[in-house]
Amino acid sequence: MVRRPLRRTVAAAALASVVLLVAAFVPSSPPPPERRPNIVLILTDDQSSDSLPHEPPVMPQLQSMMQDPADHWITFSNAFLNTPLCCPSRASILTGRYSHHTGVRTNYDGEHLDESSTIATWLHSAGYHTGLIGKYVNGYPFGPSSYVPAGWDRWLVKRQGDQSTAYYRYVLIDQGFPDYRGDGPDNYSTDVYAAAAVSFIRSAPPGRPFFLEVAPTAPHRPWTEAPRDTGALAGFPIADPPSLGEEDVSDKPAWVQALAPMDAERRAQLRTAHRRSFETLLSVDDLVVAVIRALQVRGALENTVVVFMTDNGFSFGEHRWVGKTCAYEECIRTPFLVRYPGASSHVDPRLVSNVDLAPTFAELAGIEPPSPVDGMSLVPLLRGPPSAPWRTGLLNEYVGDRKVPPWWEVRTEDFAYVELATGETELYDLAGVIGSADPYELQNRATDPAYAAVRARLSAQLATLRAG
Repeated sequence: MVRRPLRRTVAAAALASVVLLVAAFVPSSPPPPERRPNIVLILTDDQSSDSLPHEPPVMPQLQSMMQDPADHWITFSNAFLNTPLCCPSRASILTGRYSHHTGVRTNYDGEHLDESSTIATWLHSAGYHTGLIGKYVNGYPFGPSSYVPAGWDRWLVKRQGDQSTAYYRYVLIDQGFPDYRGDGPDNYSTDVYAAAAVSFIRSAPPGRPFFLEVAPTAPHRPWTEAPRDTGALAGFPIADPPSLGEEDVSDKPAWVQALAPMDAERRAQLRTAHRRSFETLLSVDDLVVAVIRALQVRGALENTVVVFMTDNGFSFGEHRWVGKTCAYEECIRTPFLVRYPGASSHVDPRLVSNVDLAPTFAELAGIEPPSPVDGMSLVPLLRGPPSAPWRTGLLNEYVGDRKVPPWWEVRTEDFAYVELATGETELYDLAGVIGSADPYELQNRATDPAYAAVRARLSAQLATLRAG
């Protein structure tokens, strides 16, 4: 069955009743300490960008809120991830830096994150009560399991390793102590994190703003829905984009040409996987509602900035690729929503990135980032039309692995231009500036003489971004 907006209720009783405090509205100028906004970041894991928005809705409750003109959700429709891979992306979110600056370039580099200077330490030093619930970065803990990184007051984080993507039978590090979770339905990880988030909001000390990151495993593989959601999306329509199992890849890089063609059976398998991913997101939809309701009950919703995004996208067979780490839209795009009190719900098409979160949170808190950042604060976009011109291009990058060679991309509003370490290049006219529009990246224009000037300009822009 297809779910209808606002028809679901949160299963766990712990999510239903909270008694909280009153907070004030976010002012438009740097506020005094007691008026600074709370900040809540909900960060999913491997969520495909086609899931939100989607028709019919995959996350009906959140989609209903974000499309409600009476609400305050800004949907950034051109939001991207500097490196479309879990650990590098999360390090960039925490620091506002490109992955080539954080040193966290693969899922095995988490220990290179400078934990002495993250958004947690910045906000904690500025008087914020801070908490992280769910996933931190891959590989944690990097020392004794009792260690809690600097800057975090509340720490309920899944231990990585063999159980890093498990929805049951995992270990949480709770304020430095292991909490072993079993197979029962009350251990379903997304619900555990939702209840913990509600508890954090309920118990946050009065007189201090708070920063909370809630990072569920969902919808990472192995796609595992909450018990109440089993079969909920049976028959849910999954569209086949033109790029699915792309037949003619002769103009693509060699690594794509090496991927096997997809027959009807493989396409059907991927539709099922896509549907399972969507079904896993239903509990995340409940988590978002639980957080919003807890903020309402506390009286803090209109003094809280809520951000929703993922760490990387996911390709379900587009261009024959299944997974992340590619330079195509399916990998680098993220759903990116911000509930900003006082704003009217609308769609903003300007280019934004995960590296923008840390400087945005710093400005909301009324502080300057104490360390260099590569991102830009989104506060001018949240408060209204910016007085200064916005960026014209974004840097995306990947260090490479045994299947995907290293690549660097400049993404503009109209074009996607990629340079690979192999010497190959890709250029897609997404908006149809010169030729026909190619939003599915089917026609590589890198060797087309009509695009020679565009390619030269974008190559120079990419070189400038990489040098920054």
